Amino acid sequence: MAEMIEIRPVIQSDRAAWAALFRDYMVFYGVTPSDAVLDTTWGWIIDPDGPMECLLAVKGDRVVGFAQYRAVPETLTGGWFGQLDDLFVAPKARRDGVAQALMTRLDDIARDRGWFKLSWITADDNATAQRLYDQIGKASSWVVYERPIKD
Repeated sequence: MAEMIEIRPVIQSDRAAWAALFRDYMVFYGVTPSDAVLDTTWGWIIDPDGPMECLLAVKGDRVVGFAQYRAVPETLTGGWFGQLDDLFVAPKARRDGVAQALMTRLDDIARDRGWFKLSWITADDNATAQRLYDQIGKASSWVVYERPIKD
């Protein structure tokens, strides 16, 4: 029998388990893990008035995934939507329904808060994530641009 997946908000005592997964997430995207970034991101998440929240996926006694998200105002509608910033599942827990369970819980949160949509991005070479996202959402017609700001 497969282990149940519990999806719950992060709490202070989850710091070490979250940080281990977040380091792996950073490495996956080619970013050198940094204690300063971990501290800042954790601060944003754990502060009740902070800009983002985090759900954890737990199987047994192991944290196996996270979804970090935030509310965003949308000027064209005067409404709010949810922005999923980061979704990560530990390699050994992939294909066990963890990402789907995180997204389902995020759907519930969006409905409860009156958000009119959920939005997220992924790297254009992340085919694994795109296979999941193609099943649960649709690609946007918007093109994302970035402009680095230099000192």
